[in-house]
Amino acid sequence: MLPLYVTSGEPAGIGPDICLDLAKQWYARPVVVLADLNLLQQRAQQLGQQVELLRYHGQTTAAEKGQLYVEHIALAEAVQAGQLNPANAHYVLAQLQQAADYALQGRSVGVVTAPVQKSVINDAGIAFSGHTEFFQACAAVARVVMMLATQSLRVALVTTHLPLRQVADAITAQRLEQVIDILVHDLQQKFKIKSPRILVCGLNPHAGESGYLGREEIEIINPVLARYQAQGLAISDCLPADTLFSPEHLQHADAVLAMYHDQGLPVLKSQGFGEAINITLGLPFIRTSVDHGTALSLAATGLAKSSSLAIAVDLALQLAEPMVMP
Repeated sequence: MLPLYVTSGEPAGIGPDICLDLAKQWYARPVVVLADLNLLQQRAQQLGQQVELLRYHGQTTAAEKGQLYVEHIALAEAVQAGQLNPANAHYVLAQLQQAADYALQGRSVGVVTAPVQKSVINDAGIAFSGHTEFFQACAAVARVVMMLATQSLRVALVTTHLPLRQVADAITAQRLEQVIDILVHDLQQKFKIKSPRILVCGLNPHAGESGYLGREEIEIINPVLARYQAQGLAISDCLPADTLFSPEHLQHADAVLAMYHDQGLPVLKSQGFGEAINITLGLPFIRTSVDHGTALSLAATGLAKSSSLAIAVDLALQLAEPMVMP
């Protein structure tokens, strides 16, 4: 069977800790962690965990419970838990590049990512804005869509890691069409929702208040939505974001489309932080991730919760199954 690859992320954070917890679960196909083997051994000792780390050399059978497949990538320098070191920035990116290469070459069913620390990568002189943009560049696709999900809510974003003052200019008819096309396609193809129902947040307070609080809804967003409505897509006009997330609205939606990062994600994370997952739509491979950061202060303490990573692995395997043969 083809494996699923899991990147261990920032070595000084909780990524190695939560990856070790994957050994507590048995999976039907190989789940392989990309990490420095010595780092994982050290972290397991610090946590008092008994995990049998197995070097992965293309095995097609799943590891047993209590075992963890590891494909070794060497650190540049030794790691002290909780202490960032720009010297290891290339180690972090090597994980991502290896995982992307395997997925694009058809050598895996997808990628799951543990958290990285963007600041230390940039401190190393490497321009890096996030996993989403990195994998987009690797796959050479014009647009990808970030979507976070809990068991009861999916929120996709029109814009992601932009300063707030740049968001309005970034919301163009072309961008909206690209995002909606990707969102609809992946809801249908990956999530098997034949006729997705989508609610759309307005950009401005009260969705522009008929133009008194902004005209983007009138001039850009609603005309695009009207074209999709005419094609039969169950997509709303712009709705005020402060009331859209009420239960009576959400019970009739398969996904919410938010205009910017902090419009949609605080609601979702307040509902299920630590158990939500990040899915990158529009890639030619499956990519899921945790909903949290590196939590440097929790590294090697045993206090980090691994539920988000476990859910991300489960979803990646679930999404991949219809796409591959054993």
